[in-house]
Amino acid sequence: MAAVHRSTFLVVAVVALIIGVIMPAAHAQAQAPAPAPTSDGTSIDQGIAYILMLLALVLTYLIHPLDASSPYKLF
Repeated sequence: MAAVHRSTFLVVAVVALIIGVIMPAAHAQAQAPAPAPTSDGTSIDQGIAYILMLLALVLTYLIHPLDASSPYKLF
């Protein structure tokens, strides 16, 4: 029964992601050319920080069920 709920959630999440990416593109208009790129490395640092935060979040949710089923009572 839990597998049905997980697979349903996965399907809904994938469909929502696809719609979220495609729908704005359907309403897009031609834009003016972008200015020449000027990067001081801040955007690269911010991108790396976002990736590390996402990795930490994923690891937290992967490790949490293992911790919850532990025989040790921490609290």
